Amino acid sequence: MKQYDLAVIGSGPGGEGAAMMAAKNGLKTVLVERHFDVGGGCTHWGTIPSKALRHAVKTLSDFQNEPLLSEFRSTLRLSFPQLLTRAGRVIEQQVALRRRFYERNRVPVLAGNARFLDAETLEVDSTLGSSQRLRAKHVVIAAGSRPYRPPDVDFSHPRVRDSDTILQLADSPHAITIYGAGVIGCEYASIFVKLGCKVNLVNTQDRLLSFLDDEIAEALSYHLREQGVIVRNNEQYARIEARADDVVLHLKSGRRIKSDLLLWANGRTGNSDGLGLEALGLTPNSRGQLAVNEHYQTAQPQIYAVGDIAGPPALASAAYDQGRFAVEHILTGGGSSAERFRLLPSGIYTIPEISSVGKTERELQEAGVPYEMGHAQFKSLARAQMTGETVGMLKILFHAETLEILGVHCFGDRASEIVHIGQTAMASPTINNLRYFINTTFNYPTMAEAYRVAAHNGLNRLA
Repeated sequence: MKQYDLAVIGSGPGGEGAAMMAAKNGLKTVLVERHFDVGGGCTHWGTIPSKALRHAVKTLSDFQNEPLLSEFRSTLRLSFPQLLTRAGRVIEQQVALRRRFYERNRVPVLAGNARFLDAETLEVDSTLGSSQRLRAKHVVIAAGSRPYRPPDVDFSHPRVRDSDTILQLADSPHAITIYGAGVIGCEYASIFVKLGCKVNLVNTQDRLLSFLDDEIAEALSYHLREQGVIVRNNEQYARIEARADDVVLHLKSGRRIKSDLLLWANGRTGNSDGLGLEALGLTPNSRGQLAVNEHYQTAQPQIYAVGDIAGPPALASAAYDQGRFAVEHILTGGGSSAERFRLLPSGIYTIPEISSVGKTERELQEAGVPYEMGHAQFKSLARAQMTGETVGMLKILFHAETLEILGVHCFGDRASEIVHIGQTAMASPTINNLRYFINTTFNYPTMAEAYRVAAHNGLNRLA
């Protein structure tokens, strides 16, 4: 039986972060991946393919709406699989890159399903039928998650899909119903409406993406409706009737929605089943997630859990850092301070994008913080006028007395890139002040100059 300092289960962002941190600091490390290649769900079924699809759909939509190319508009027709070819190429490149990471850092990758026999022993069953055992002083579980599938929904029917199987469509539907208006549901709503589909977005809550700043969430809701998405709030499903030619969503309110396809986008489940956690006395919650402390330790202190299987925030960016933080705790013998994501940005890849960092207006109001805001409407920026991406805005929340930046919220093209300027300023105690954006020279014309415009707007409000 081979001995290791660290065994990592899963090669998604959390597992990769842990394995690279450990290998680069001299720990003898092994990684176990049950899929046929590295990268995890993020690379093969989630973030990479869905965002590549979004980019392809947006490119097609921009082409069709460009007046200079109007003579070619009627001749361009792309099927859903054709739009996904770009995603396939990106996945291949990402997998090859990550394979080299493990090879260069001498981390062996074992293909198979890992199962705990005790707190330091794993059995790995390969897809070829063989098995092997290994021992490790510490284990990081980064097994990821999968779409939640309620037992009363028939996902074997071709007209019922989840966020994994939606990527296997043979063609675009004429009409689609999306049940669940979280991040995944809103992203796919904006993708399919750009493809010319009739989209029903069924939301179980009273508003879209309630964790966002209210103004940004309202802007998204307005923009989706303006494009043709029918948003139905405060609805719960009663049953799903999948038929040969269509699918009907029966809601508890009595409403029935008929469409060609139903996309179930209501939650995810941690991949904790089959890991043999019962042998360790570890019990996942109803969504397959493991409880961890501030160092990402489970109830078994030598076993850590990071990424989706550890619950919120369930972001690829956060998972990678969680893996690093867990290994740092191992390397220091438990002496490292707990890592907090004080300035964790969120990126939502609707069309247009949404990205935020820091506090929302509601949070500041509830905390009684004296604040003001500054806006920059994208339609007033020269760069946005040139590219035609005039929908959106940048919003800066700042302390009304000290001018400290408290939150940055962006809705519009390249929002997930633009937000990092504000994040960097907020992270530095020496420049975290609204006047920094006024005294800084931005290239012109750029989208980044929205910070200068918003800062002037905010100071004018104070005056």
